[in-house]
Amino acid sequence: MKRNLLTALALLPLAAAAQTGSVYTPELLWKLGRLGEMQVSPDRKTVAYTVTRYNLADNKGQSDIWLVPVAGGAARQLTNTPTVSENTLNWRPDGKLTFLSGESGTDQLYVMNADGSGKQLLSQFPDEGLSNLKLAPKANFVLYTQDVKTGKSVQDWYPDLPKADAKIIDDLNYRHWNVWDDYKASHVFFQPVGDDGKPTGYGKDVMAGEKFDSPLQPLGGSEQLNFAPDGYRLAYTSRKLTGKAEAESTNSDIYLYDVRTGQTQNLSEGLGGYDTEPVFSPDGSKVAWLSMATPGFESDRNGVVVYDFKTQKREDVTKGSEQSAANLRWSLDGKTLYFVSPLEGTEQLFSVPAKGGKVQQLSKGAFNYNSFELAGPGVAIVSRTTQASPADLVRVDLKTGRETALTRINEQELAGVKTGKTEARWVKTTDGKQMQVYVIYPPDFDPAKKYPALLYCQGGPQSPITQSFSYRWNFQLLAANGYIVVAPNRRGLPGFGTEWNNSISGDWGGQPIRDYLSAIDNVSAEPYVDKARLGCVGASYGGYSVYLLAGKHEGRFKTFIAHCGLYNLTSWYPSTEEMFFAKQDIGAAPWETPLHKSYTDFNPQLFAKNWDTPILVIHGGKDFRVPEGQGMEAFGTAQLRGIPSRFLYFPNEGHWIGKPQNSVLWNRVFFDWLGRTLKPEASAAK
Repeated sequence: MKRNLLTALALLPLAAAAQTGSVYTPELLWKLGRLGEMQVSPDRKTVAYTVTRYNLADNKGQSDIWLVPVAGGAARQLTNTPTVSENTLNWRPDGKLTFLSGESGTDQLYVMNADGSGKQLLSQFPDEGLSNLKLAPKANFVLYTQDVKTGKSVQDWYPDLPKADAKIIDDLNYRHWNVWDDYKASHVFFQPVGDDGKPTGYGKDVMAGEKFDSPLQPLGGSEQLNFAPDGYRLAYTSRKLTGKAEAESTNSDIYLYDVRTGQTQNLSEGLGGYDTEPVFSPDGSKVAWLSMATPGFESDRNGVVVYDFKTQKREDVTKGSEQSAANLRWSLDGKTLYFVSPLEGTEQLFSVPAKGGKVQQLSKGAFNYNSFELAGPGVAIVSRTTQASPADLVRVDLKTGRETALTRINEQELAGVKTGKTEARWVKTTDGKQMQVYVIYPPDFDPAKKYPALLYCQGGPQSPITQSFSYRWNFQLLAANGYIVVAPNRRGLPGFGTEWNNSISGDWGGQPIRDYLSAIDNVSAEPYVDKARLGCVGASYGGYSVYLLAGKHEGRFKTFIAHCGLYNLTSWYPSTEEMFFAKQDIGAAPWETPLHKSYTDFNPQLFAKNWDTPILVIHGGKDFRVPEGQGMEAFGTAQLRGIPSRFLYFPNEGHWIGKPQNSVLWNRVFFDWLGRTLKPEASAAK
């Protein structure tokens, strides 16, 4: 039986419904323009933003600059350079727009008029490449980050062995996410800007001689660096630890560098967790940043800390609030701080007085407000998504919550594309609590028919299921192939209070797994769900959940798919890179006594003896958060036990699948597997 099934599992096209062009397909996802960064002009009349479009045949993307009036109106494309991308937008006080572009072989600084005319090269930066460039508010300085050599390679130690291909490792953090230590660190540089707008002289390394990164690698960006309004001070984020200490700690800090004195001050000294994203008040008298209190807990609540330069005191102005802040912005008068935060399966706008006080919710609806910029008193320009619609810009009145659409980036691509209904229901859990569960139905859903259903297990493990539009796990794409999608905001996901968020730590295989079963049992009781055709899919912690449920599901599921999941916690713990995450979330190391319940009760490998259901295992060779051996162990177990199984391996992908053609292949294998094991066509009427 196993041989016959695997022989039949040749790659097939997607389901017939996905080939009509009337629903979401993997190919369509890669045709969509993707909203990138945005910047509001100094006169607050115009928004500059980037849109990236991908060429599936070329397997790469390219970004251009667009403009749209804050008041609304037609959007205009300012650049159209098919071979290079424009990025890193900054408005100058004179109303001209600067940006980085790679036309000369490495990214250089350009300027142009607001109508796209008068493009001029401003810089001759060195060939090493730079990123995260920011222009001071008065355009008197520019800052950027650049890699500098901070360690020795094998060839540095043994120059007579130029072809030796090895690494000599004496400490932890020798690889991170998807890259090996390259003996370099990302440092912050600043450089004066002349009257002609051109950077003058050479950039000064404000972290000279240090082995630390700014911004935090690999996911940090320009949001972790900022100029004060006068341009003579800059704040940056860095975790000034190396080796084992860096691997075991989240303790990053906010550093203030004074251009005039060359002195650096640690503003967050004594705060033990992540401190990130400094933002100066409009008058420069204060700086605010995001701060997590718990050392080693990467998913702790983000409070908003304000530091007063006059009093030299700092305060968490959101203390006592359940909201976890992101994308922090000052009001123009410096009296209010705005931020976004997850709330019951959405991302909403909030405010808090800069002196501290009540946190106020400013928006409400079945959408995500993601990044935003202020465009005057009480006006925000916001990147808005839903599960069915990719990001567009809207103008939001912060007093009334009224929104006005500014862009329709994919109006042409999505014309006539059908989407399925999304509903949020509340399900009672085994411990008597209420859990929000998103249910996504196929387009043209007919309740008189029966449909297969997929339990979607979210990763993180503290990444909320919201109204974000995903290019990796797109619920509308799953539904378009004939599946009802069940996506629970189970224990551990933000937006439902601190206790709900934190309770997963040390309890990975406990209540969160019972929450999953409560969700699928509730939805599968509906008459339009075919209980004989239930599947279970997920990535990262979601992949872990798949592996564990494969040994504990008591016959509920007919197929499983795990992407980059943790299969054996005992071997995973010492082989991952951020040890603080392993210690916080698993609860203890596998060599500690008594042995933590994570290794005795919650380790999927121990329950593989019960596996009896087909399973597809997917893994990336450059995934250092969940090393590839986890997928290989799981697939090897399934094969040796005679379980119908397939291993989809991407040697050059990390924790996510980022390359266009790899993504399409991922989807084709994914839906082929489901088609063979669940048969997605809706059955005849009851």
